[in-house]
Formats: sequence, structure tokens, C-alpha cells
Amino acid sequence: MTSVELSKGKGRLAGKVAIITGGAGGCGAAASRLFAVEGAKVIIIDLNGEAAADLASEINAEGGQALGLGADVSQGVQAREAVARGLAEFGPADVLFNHAGTLIVKPFLDVQEHEWDWLMAVNVKSMYLVTQAVLPQMLAKGAGSIVCTSSISAQYATPGEVVYNASKGACQMFARAIAVEFRDRGIRCNAVAPGFIRTPHGEREMRELQRMGVDASEAAISLQQGRLCEPEEVARAALFLASDDASFVSGTQLFVDNGFSAV
Repeated sequence: MTSVELSKGKGRLAGKVAIITGGAGGCGAAASRLFAVEGAKVIIIDLNGEAAADLASEINAEGGQALGLGADVSQGVQAREAVARGLAEFGPADVLFNHAGTLIVKPFLDVQEHEWDWLMAVNVKSMYLVTQAVLPQMLAKGAGSIVCTSSISAQYATPGEVVYNASKGACQMFARAIAVEFRDRGIRCNAVAPGFIRTPHGEREMRELQRMGVDASEAAISLQQGRLCEPEEVARAALFLASDDASFVSGTQLFVDNGFSAV
């Protein structure tokens, strides 16, 4: 039997429906797999619809339940339609993992207005759109857990990442503000804040920072956080926040950085 089959009915998300944006690659894909192993029906929404569908097929073949949907969640119509399709297939969502995101590494004075708008749309506006689409049905049943991907960059600035740092600061405060506004209506909302990660996204960030003269080599990062974070480690942190194990945890930002933020 597969790990998905073995966990049926007894995982940390057993009987729950989870939506994961940016769920087809990197940490998002790791979370999609892990949430399925832990018993959730997983709705994978990703800009790369083919990758989302392929990952859902893989999860289904292993005995899980997943649906892969292509959508640009920074666009209102696409975000709402994808959420509606997922809920129509699997029913009301118990968990939302707002993970969709990207980055720009560039000297601040070279950043164009359209680049600022694009990054803010992907990293921040998408959280607003998807959360606004999902939250009403969570409120209707009086329960729901929302996890938003922030970053160490929400609190620790890096040269060449002004726009990215600003966007992740907004993600952190979005999670806190949702937690405060909806605390007394059964909704929890938290942020997960990874350090440097061994994903295509993370490795591109390291390369582009080094091209700007920032020492972001793996050796330099090892001095700050011991080693690169693996995507599965971010997924496990998100799982904790999403699950009932964190039933009295809301409005927090959980660093997944092996002490980077503690120094």
C-alpha cells in the first residue's frame, strides 16, 4: 500500500479539503503531496495547469484525492473560477494554503513600475483574491485554517530585493490582520516564513543575488542558517499550522530558517 492509502482516515488532515495555490512546484508541490498523505482532498491551483494536473494524477494514482487546476491567481476572474471549480468537486474547504509567489532581484532604481505591480499582484493580491473567495464558506461552517507563505525577507532586508521584501512584509501583515478580524468566528490564519530554500525559485534567487555582488553562495548561506532548507521542511511547517495541532495558534509567523532569524 502507498503512504497515502495507509494514512486514510487517520492523518492530521483526515476528512478535510485543502486548497493550495502555487501547489505544483517547489514547496507548494511538497505541501500538496504531504497534505494528501495526511488525508486531505487537495485542490492544487497553479499558473502551470499542466503541472498541477500531472501532480494531481500522481497523488490520485497513489490512492489520494487531488484536483489540479490552472489559473493565474493574481487575476480576480481566474482566481474565483478556480476556487469555485475546486469547491464544486470536493466541497467546502477547511484549509487554504496561500503559497503562490515569485520574486524580483534587481537594483531598486532599475525596478520598473510594471514590475512592482506584477510582483505585488502575484505575492499579495493573490492572497486577497483567493482568501476572499474561500473565506465565506469557512465562515458559514464556523471553522477554517489559512496559511500564507511569507519569508525571512518580511523582516530581514537584502540588497536587490526591495520589492520582494516589501511584498513579503505585506504577506506577513495580511495573515496577522485576517487572524485578528476573524478570530471570534472560528478562523485561524498564520504565516510560514522560510529561509533560503533548495527549490528552483530559491536557487534562482541565489544566482541573481550573486550577479549583483551579494554573497548568497551556499557556503555563505550555511553560515546564516546551517544549510539550505528543503521544500518538505516548509511543507511540514505549513501542515502544523493548517492542522488541528495548531488549534490555539493564530496570527503568528513561523520561521523555517534554522535560526537565521534568531541571530
